[in-house]
Amino acid sequence: MQAILALEDGRIFRGRGFGAPAERSGEVVFNTALTGYQEIFTDPSYAGQIVVLTNPQIGNYGTTPSDDEGKQPYIEGLVTREFSPISSNWRSTQVTDEYLEKYNVPVVADVDTRAIVRHLRNNGVMRGVISTASQDAEALVAKARSIRKMDGTDLASVVSTKEQYEFSAADPRNETGDKLLPPALAGNERQMHVVAYDFGIKQNILRMLTRENCRVTVVPAQTPAADVLAMNPDGVFFSNGPGDPEPLEYAQQNVRDLAGKTPMFGICLGHQIFGLALGGKTYKLKFGHHGANHPIKNLDTGKVEITSQNHNYAVDPDTLDANSVAVTHVNLNDQTVAGLKHKEHPLFSVQYHPEASPGPHDSHYLFKDFRKMMEEWKK
Repeated sequence: MQAILALEDGRIFRGRGFGAPAERSGEVVFNTALTGYQEIFTDPSYAGQIVVLTNPQIGNYGTTPSDDEGKQPYIEGLVTREFSPISSNWRSTQVTDEYLEKYNVPVVADVDTRAIVRHLRNNGVMRGVISTASQDAEALVAKARSIRKMDGTDLASVVSTKEQYEFSAADPRNETGDKLLPPALAGNERQMHVVAYDFGIKQNILRMLTRENCRVTVVPAQTPAADVLAMNPDGVFFSNGPGDPEPLEYAQQNVRDLAGKTPMFGICLGHQIFGLALGGKTYKLKFGHHGANHPIKNLDTGKVEITSQNHNYAVDPDTLDANSVAVTHVNLNDQTVAGLKHKEHPLFSVQYHPEASPGPHDSHYLFKDFRKMMEEWKK
């Protein structure tokens, strides 16, 4: 099966097709993680995007339900140097080719992914079309130029849960066998009730919260703050998610309505929402941060964490009110804001993914910090 990736600037990459015989479009980004491709496929933050993986061989260890971060793959398409049609791993329950075909995700393989990455780094992320159904390059480039841009698009409400649900240590989705499960907790440690806004929440975030003895109520993205407060939570969590944070005015208003009334913790899109709600502005990065090896400096401790990241937007530090908001973490690659906290209210956030699925575990302490914040708030 022949396949093609057409970019809006006219650049064409031809290769071999796998996955679904389909045509999909989206913003083309690259991810530098060496492992964890299934978690990348199923991360709702990738909704609306075609992902180029820089690791040269993808698919070789197959797929397993316990590695799903969402209910399905959210990527529009996959581009890789070599795509393995077989799997060799005791955990695998389905080869990656069949897995992606099942969810109608096309794959372009046998292309020079280094050339694609250099092109995107030099020119910035751009819209593209991936197709295993058509080889008409000119027509595909025209389609790429016609699709909606990510800027100004609210994708969080699209991928969010439609119904409220509960997630606890006893939840079947927590029984993965090989993921980190809740440890044995001291009998006198009180269970906390966390309400989590789902803008595209990952399963391992929920698992990490339950490891800190939290019962989690997951609510749709547009749930009013008054409804959340009526649940009498010990804390509120704002999740990761796809798209531009600026159109999410409902979420920004919820942060303002909740500030000072309950502890809050935000990750990725949640961090950007916090920045906007506190009077700051966001901007789009040239090619985003997508990978599992980004160095972050914790300005409070001086320590450096290696982190997992997946975002296209960042908070502008010059627009934050230094009298009320402090920058707590900085990305050492480009000095972008990677964390912030409010100086008066119990509220903090990070731009990266401390649940690290996939990725290093350096930042797991942030979930403990959230737990400690909720305990202190109750005193």
